[in-house]
Amino acid sequence: MISRAKLPTRFGDFSIYGFHDSRGGLEHTAIVRGCVDGLHDIPVRVHSECHTGDIFGSLRCDCRDQLEAALSYIGSRDAGAVLYMRQEVRGIGLLNKIQAYNLQDQGRDTVEANEDLGLPAEAREYQAAAAMLHLLGIGSIALMTNNPAKMTALSDAGILISRRIPIVIEPNVHNSRYLITKKVRMGHLY
Repeated sequence: MISRAKLPTRFGDFSIYGFHDSRGGLEHTAIVRGCVDGLHDIPVRVHSECHTGDIFGSLRCDCRDQLEAALSYIGSRDAGAVLYMRQEVRGIGLLNKIQAYNLQDQGRDTVEANEDLGLPAEAREYQAAAAMLHLLGIGSIALMTNNPAKMTALSDAGILISRRIPIVIEPNVHNSRYLITKKVRMGHLY
């Protein structure tokens, strides 16, 4: 952990923690509601950066909606955390994402587009997230996710997961195929 400060948001009052991942040189953050040290069954969202969704409000994905749903949920509770991981687009990077979008515009789904670019459908890793949770002192988490692979990866990294909290986002005309692909091809739950 590098630094900590208060962070009032439209979702409530949080503290923001900065972390440096020495393995990849990336900087990650956690915004934390209340005191989480030593607590169990704490709602936690491990959110991977989505430049187009989180910043520009892209309707091609549900990333921003999931992030805001998690912030709202945790902001209404005494304790919880959102980890914001700098691993753009399931770990493939922003420029590759834009190339994948182009292939999707031509009819490929998100998995096919990544494969056409010689990239894996899923390249994220969760060792840094696990280290952040340990540094925050959280005993066990109620993981806010629809992705069973994320649950497995965090569990394999030593995180105790007490339960899963689904994040259900209504599809729109621009992301319905993407959400179906995540469910059918990547095993996501809703």
